[in-house]
Amino acid sequence: MIDKNQTCASGQDSIPYMTCLIHILEEWFGVEQLEDYLNFANHLLWVFTPLILLILPYFTIFLLYLTIIFLHIYKRKNVLKEAYSHNLWDGARKTVATLWDGHAAVWHGYEVHGMEKIPKEGPALIIFYHGAIPIDFYYFMAKIFIHKGRTCRVVADHFVFKIPGFSLLLDVFCALHGPREKCVEILRSGHLLAISPGGVREALFSDETYNIVWGNRKGFAQVAIDAKVPIIPMFTQNIREGFRSLGGTRLFRWLYEKFRYPFAPMYGGFPVKLRTYLGDPIPYDPKITAEELAEKTKNAVQALIDKHQRIPGNIMSALLERFHKKQKVN
Repeated sequence: MIDKNQTCASGQDSIPYMTCLIHILEEWFGVEQLEDYLNFANHLLWVFTPLILLILPYFTIFLLYLTIIFLHIYKRKNVLKEAYSHNLWDGARKTVATLWDGHAAVWHGYEVHGMEKIPKEGPALIIFYHGAIPIDFYYFMAKIFIHKGRTCRVVADHFVFKIPGFSLLLDVFCALHGPREKCVEILRSGHLLAISPGGVREALFSDETYNIVWGNRKGFAQVAIDAKVPIIPMFTQNIREGFRSLGGTRLFRWLYEKFRYPFAPMYGGFPVKLRTYLGDPIPYDPKITAEELAEKTKNAVQALIDKHQRIPGNIMSALLERFHKKQKVN
């Protein structure tokens, strides 16, 4: 009987090319039934594809609701202490921050570069690039609270305040949806405030090229001028490789423009390396206009993207970069 490898070597057409390749690999690796292993791997890929595409992106939402449940429990437990304490939520904030910081370290090996640029006291306006899901900002808030003992207020889109159950979470972590006068008041009171000028539009319509989607927005610049505070630019490397949005398609773009609600599905939750970079503060300058300051800030964020981000972003490269370096250290 003629051996299958001999048949392959003779160039006969009776055995398909892939079958010949499998037999050659079996000889090379010294294993039998390699085709069965490949079929099993293909089956696993088929089974776990829904997990990657559908479940992982919403794990973050699950964590948010878990946080909300914890806050409700904490509120009930400490209701009697409320009259005696001005910092009812400090314990809750610290516990939640520790929880999110642990998730950041384990899942993304999260790092912040330039934390020393955040003042220990006094106001500053942080301007950041908005990923499909701003999970990097959740991690960043946790880091600031743990290492600086400060709560960073954040301006959120109006639709976030309509999500069932989110009101307590937003109250405890001092989220607001404006207006401009309120932002100025917060900064004049000596607090940190974060704004993403691109907001939901940037989350949906930006992509792996990391294009900044701010349009002509300059309200944040006017806030900084009126409050006389510095602006700190911020960008997180690989945030688009962690989560991707399908909002750029014609249908979902039309839905957003029509209803101003992010209907677009997301996928991801990949354990890519996330590094948040803080740029040099842009000091208050009474001679600069809002338009000029907005452009200066945009250029500063773009400089962080150009310096720290591979363009276009690639999920597989981001995964390999993280785990290859991890193995190297080990």
